Amino acid sequence: MPGFIKPQLATLRSKAPKSGNHEIKYDGYRVQLHLNQGKAKAYTRNGLDWTKRFAVIARAFDIPGQAIIDGEVVVVLEGRTNFGELQADLARGSQDRLLYYAFDLLWLDGQDLRKLPQIERNWMLRGLFDAYELNPPVLYSEHLEGDGQELFEHASKLNYEGIVSKKADAPYRSDRNDGWLKVKAVQREKFPVVGFVKDSTGVPALYLVSKTAENWCIWARLAPAGRAPSPAKSASNSTRLLVRSLS
Repeated sequence: MPGFIKPQLATLRSKAPKSGNHEIKYDGYRVQLHLNQGKAKAYTRNGLDWTKRFAVIARAFDIPGQAIIDGEVVVVLEGRTNFGELQADLARGSQDRLLYYAFDLLWLDGQDLRKLPQIERNWMLRGLFDAYELNPPVLYSEHLEGDGQELFEHASKLNYEGIVSKKADAPYRSDRNDGWLKVKAVQREKFPVVGFVKDSTGVPALYLVSKTAENWCIWARLAPAGRAPSPAKSASNSTRLLVRSLS
């Protein structure tokens, strides 16, 4: 049985393809599970051993024999995966809300499956769930066939992060390629600027404010593009607001 396998990565596109298999894009941590005769290990996207952090998930994938499974660890809040809540749970060492969406099968009982078509690997993974009656916190990631753009538009209306479209006849390749394409939804919101602070580089940090039904929350955002804001002050400790990005 091989060690950690460098994961296949999706290429960003502005529009989803008309054909292929399409899945909801999860907002979590990419995790590769290695199952070997009752022993389990969990590796991050970069090959770090996080078995202790995901021990509940590793134990739940209770199957005999050997398997290497690719998937995503998430926390679901209000029907959608929430990366901020996942980070908070991991920081506390809490695993009660962790879920693992399995979406690919790379190895099974001595057989390297990476050269098989995507759709065959999906069928074999689904068969694994059915045969051993696997239940949450491990879940099979369902896919839809057909018009990816139509699915993406529905996902955007539901405030999902986006979709991943996969070529049904493509093998698993350990790099970023067009076998997997991701289309991300952009969620926009207006945040009034209520102040700023300069640091030693002369780049200001902006203080932004957002309003919920329960309170006001002030956020700090560093000027360089792509950095996520962090909460500077909240008027209520009972409500945690997490903002991933601002455009």
